[in-house]
Amino acid sequence: MATDDKWVMRLKEAAEPAGTLFCFPYAGGSPETFRAWCDGIADDIEVLCVVLPGRGRRLKEARYEEWQPLVDDVFEALSPYLDRRHAFYGHSFGGRLAYELSHRASAAYPGRTKRLFVSGCRSPDMPQRRPYMHQMSEGDFRDAVAAMGGTPAELFGQERLLRLLMPTVRSEIRLAEIWDHRHPSGVDVPITAIYSPDDAIDSRSTMRGWQEFTTRDCELVEVPGGHFFVDSHPEHITRIVNSRLRDADG
Repeated sequence: MATDDKWVMRLKEAAEPAGTLFCFPYAGGSPETFRAWCDGIADDIEVLCVVLPGRGRRLKEARYEEWQPLVDDVFEALSPYLDRRHAFYGHSFGGRLAYELSHRASAAYPGRTKRLFVSGCRSPDMPQRRPYMHQMSEGDFRDAVAAMGGTPAELFGQERLLRLLMPTVRSEIRLAEIWDHRHPSGVDVPITAIYSPDDAIDSRSTMRGWQEFTTRDCELVEVPGGHFFVDSHPEHITRIVNSRLRDADG
């Protein structure tokens, strides 16, 4: 169900969509995370996943090393889809990218961005934990990625595949770690910040600051699971998404 656009994979169609949900995976993550949601998302919402270089059909393309070129290129790629009712959902690294895109989209297409969902993602004012993972040796980095969860354990026994995938994971974790407050003000978009009390990376304490980064309402919503609750508890996420998009004005 891929579109002809290399940047966008359509995971769920809607005959006459009331809106579009753009999804952004965690560092090195796959669109398959969001494909598992599709049966639970309301029938009138189409689901599109942003596909970045360094994974899937774009595995051999150069990865991004800085935020601004990444945001510029993704915004340009999404522009044909943004002049209609939409929302952004991003997890961890993807939450940071979704926030950056919300700034651009809400300014260029006022009133079209109905909500920003960020999950497992520290607010821009929260300092990143040290030491940085992206500065670790290859062996230590792989051990740290394995300890985080989210990556199938059997993958770490496939050296050839690891050599292909780990550079993408490292580059996106680097972007996630160096990210900070890049804007003088928050977004003019309601924010739903989703966290798990069992998340050892970003839980309520590092996400409560999101309320300072929107001129609209912001809510903190708790779900079960560890950092990768988007994979392990999709039914909780789709329930939250459906209810907020159903209640969105406009």
